[in-house]
Amino acid sequence: MRVTHDAPPPSAGTAQFVTGEAVRLDPRVARLGSRMLARAVDLVLQVLLFVLLWMVAGLLVLILGETGLLRYDEALFEGIGVVVLVAVVVGYPVTMESVTSGRTLGKYLLGLRVVREDGGPVRFRQALTRGLVGAAVELPGLLPPLTWLACIVTMLVSPSGKRFGDYAAGTLVIHDRGVTTWGWFVRMPPPLAAWAATLDLAGLDDDLALAVRHYLARYRRLRQPARDQLGSRLAAEVAAVTRPLPPPGTPFWAYLAAVHAERQRRALHRLAAVRARSAAVWPELAEATSPWAVAGPAAPPVRGLPAPPLAGPPAPFVPGPSAPVVVPAQPGPTRPELRSPAPPAG
Repeated sequence: MRVTHDAPPPSAGTAQFVTGEAVRLDPRVARLGSRMLARAVDLVLQVLLFVLLWMVAGLLVLILGETGLLRYDEALFEGIGVVVLVAVVVGYPVTMESVTSGRTLGKYLLGLRVVREDGGPVRFRQALTRGLVGAAVELPGLLPPLTWLACIVTMLVSPSGKRFGDYAAGTLVIHDRGVTTWGWFVRMPPPLAAWAATLDLAGLDDDLALAVRHYLARYRRLRQPARDQLGSRLAAEVAAVTRPLPPPGTPFWAYLAAVHAERQRRALHRLAAVRARSAAVWPELAEATSPWAVAGPAAPPVRGLPAPPLAGPPAPFVPGPSAPVVVPAQPGPTRPELRSPAPPAG
């Protein structure tokens, strides 16, 4: 679930809530596929639960009949069957969603959760409404399979993937587990390596460097136009405390990546020098350290983390309205080697 303070309107497949702290949440809504899988898991569990309750109820009736406390007949067993069926079809989802704040076993396994339309947890009232409408209209429904088809069409047409029970209760189902993706592993853009070696980074403090690192790591998950606005402001702040200015036509993301990579390279150089001096004085200390930590100034290769894909025209380096100008007044032609990473899909 992504949390943004100044997010644009939600895209397709997401819902948008605003918390009491004025923070917008845009979780992914659960569509037909994931909900059907969760429903299939719950259906298997409900069948097993029905068989178990029926056997227990039959055993109790048999015991009471043998003792003479109860006279059983066909109508009695039919009534017990109806009670057990209602307890399984309605009681199971209502109880589970009320106790677990919107989860049944199937939803838990699929990472789904039922929430109110304002983003809050469901209560017994919403769970009971969903359960009653679901049993009467959807599954098993009054006119199967016509009601099943109507439920599927409703979920496909609804922007939030709602079924009849969700509309009646004012709820929707969302993905409770966010998609985990790798951040951007920052490397030095090759066209800027020679220029970055001449940078004066004495004025770049740790707080600003950490902000740049967090921005680059979350670049793919930020949404437009906030991504470019934040990047331009950060680039202007960095350019105000570093020299020289970037080459003409440098995209802001490439400028930030070059500054961050150069700062990290120099830090590794200093660390390697400290390790070398320590090894000369205390050889046992060097043997106990990580082998790549003292091997040299370069960072170890990281496998399984490919470089960001290169697509689209390079983003212009545009400072914010109150930030100092970073690009010269008449920039030269845009470097074709520097292209903006493609935004995240979806």
